[in-house]
Amino acid sequence: MTRPKIIITLDGPAGAGKSTITRLLADQLGLECLDTGAMYRVVAWALKEEGKEGLSGEQLLNFLQDLNFTIEGNGPAQKVWVRGRDVSKAIRTPEISQLASSVSKRPEVRAVLAEKQRALGAHGGLIAEGRDMGTVIFPQAEYKFFLDATLEVRAERRYKELQERGHLPSLAKVKEEMDARDRQDQERALAPLKPAQDAIKIDTSHLSTAEVVQVILSRVASGR
Repeated sequence: MTRPKIIITLDGPAGAGKSTITRLLADQLGLECLDTGAMYRVVAWALKEEGKEGLSGEQLLNFLQDLNFTIEGNGPAQKVWVRGRDVSKAIRTPEISQLASSVSKRPEVRAVLAEKQRALGAHGGLIAEGRDMGTVIFPQAEYKFFLDATLEVRAERRYKELQERGHLPSLAKVKEEMDARDRQDQERALAPLKPAQDAIKIDTSHLSTAEVVQVILSRVASGR
């Protein structure tokens, strides 16, 4: 079956439900997934792992151009390889989450990853999740959504997710780190986290995953 050529963007902060909802929508609509957050996590992990967090300018660009990685799937079953090494779990730690937010402020990183992201969406048929998909990467997208929830709800979701992955943080620590990342993402000068002017905002605090998916599917079906 030929997949539709539309692009749907899902932006929002951590814990808003983007990954799960992206996967479910992709399955129902026959679209590919683009998890841009994983791409920034890969860069953060690679820089830290190779002791090159201080790179900048041309050296950083060269590092990024030579960084071979593959991301398959979305959500818990997602597999990520960097230079042939499985880092699916390694890039999902709280430390790498914070580092990814910091790395995303660097213009060299955003320039290289934005080029890769736009190339993946060049022919449409894509649901792209991230923080600047509707504002910067795919401003031409047919459907744009911005998912959000209260800090308390998002922290609880992330806390449970980390526990399922074998991490044992305190809920208070998760909330503190999430709040810090929110501010960092929202206040950065380059492509800050914010809804596109024409994005449909959905507060997922008191909605089930199925309810959020249905809201989005209804919008897409109605063509608005």
